[in-house]
Amino acid sequence: MESGRRARVGIIGAGSWAIANHIPILAARDDVELVSAVRTNRKALDLLRDRFGFIHVSDDYRDALEQELDAVVVSSPAGLHYTHVRAALEAGANVLCEKPFTTEPEHAWELHETASELGLHLLLALGWNYRPTAVEARRLLDDPGIGAIQHVLVAMASGLRGLLQGTGSYRGQDAFFQPARKTWIDPGLSGGGYAPAALSHALGLALWLTGQRASQVFAFMNNEGAAIDLHDAISVRFVSGATGSVSGASSPPGGSAVDREDAPWPRHQLQVRVYGTEGHLVADLERDFLWLFREDGTDVKVGLPPRAGLYGCDDPPNVLVDLTLGRPAENRSPADVGARTVEILSGAYRSASSGAVARIPPGSAQDPPRRPS
Repeated sequence: MESGRRARVGIIGAGSWAIANHIPILAARDDVELVSAVRTNRKALDLLRDRFGFIHVSDDYRDALEQELDAVVVSSPAGLHYTHVRAALEAGANVLCEKPFTTEPEHAWELHETASELGLHLLLALGWNYRPTAVEARRLLDDPGIGAIQHVLVAMASGLRGLLQGTGSYRGQDAFFQPARKTWIDPGLSGGGYAPAALSHALGLALWLTGQRASQVFAFMNNEGAAIDLHDAISVRFVSGATGSVSGASSPPGGSAVDREDAPWPRHQLQVRVYGTEGHLVADLERDFLWLFREDGTDVKVGLPPRAGLYGCDDPPNVLVDLTLGRPAENRSPADVGARTVEILSGAYRSASSGAVARIPPGSAQDPPRRPS
């Protein structure tokens, strides 16, 4: 794209989170033209046009894709991601997709391959992958490293219980656009409960850091009378032979709030620990703690900036625009990470339903390389 040109951007699924996060970030950029917004509810569309200056609004994503868009943010319900992302890619647009990527692994890998074949950028809204803790953790796993990875531990809790039970919402939403209840509690739209709603964040981080891909998954889930899972206990065998343990718990909103710069506590609770043949790495994003230890005596405790582990999703929409405009930017939440995450989520639901280990078919996509030893 030539210098000085503005990126023409559309939003498919301009709901509560897109309005609270993605759209204001894009609207603040001088090099972005907000062209089209898609959602249901004509009154809401008119409010979006008035508030953010969209040139075009519609309740049909196909109308938006006729507007010669350079980039598209897909923030529709997860069950619609495959249809919307594929259509946007086929229309020639770079895409930022909300998590979870899709509800079916084969769809996720297909979208990854489609973007690659078309030479388009496809990234996911995994904000933690761009934060200082994650960037430094990835650097440490590259050098000095911890040898061959043997075990990955992920533990997460967040205040989504009311949202998943259909009795509340979440902190950080837009004050005037409430989240649609059905989007979260209907498995056909959401793909499930806490696992896709929140663990997709944690797995997206862990899999980006480690490069692992699952081969087997076993899971217990606790619904506590809700229609979807509120708590998850997942065991994983990776293609590399390493094992993994993934714990996810919903809590009351006040017990694990959306992170704010002026509210240092409570924080989202998230830890990723990686154990290898030569050492281990601990990333505690709740406490801004990052430590690598090797048996050769290397002991690195990283001096992180204050609130380095706070969740923020400014980077993914900004990276989408920068890549679209041909500027140097790193996609730290690529589609293959999303596909590997969906494989685990899908396997977990199959296992919880059957009571048996779910095997992950290798598919046509190449397995990611192991971390260097």
